[in-house]
Amino acid sequence: MDMKLELVSVPVSDVDRAKDFYVNQVGFVADHDHQVTPQLRFVQLTPPGSACSVVIGTGITEMEPGSQQGLQMVIADADAAREELRARGVEASDVDEQPWGRFVYFADPDGNTWSLQQIPART
Repeated sequence: MDMKLELVSVPVSDVDRAKDFYVNQVGFVADHDHQVTPQLRFVQLTPPGSACSVVIGTGITEMEPGSQQGLQMVIADADAAREELRARGVEASDVDEQPWGRFVYFADPDGNTWSLQQIPART
């Protein structure tokens, strides 16, 4: 049985601000933005090259804004990713060197945290 993770909720306090951050600063693709009802707005965003998207909006989750911690994406080059994020105005950490990879960390305007992992070359 295949099980594919395809959508993760990210709780935000201001949907338009978060959408702007993820699309214009981090580089996600805006797939959908639908005001389904006055209480439900569904905004689906996908990192470039990812099979999994995130959803932000109103009426999406009961999690408090900023409570989604430790979301992780795999990247090819931590140094390049850090520089690209910083050039787009994202406060990205220095590259964190670990035996299991090289990491860059950042948070969205609500404090939801992300890590970018460059996986070490397999031997």
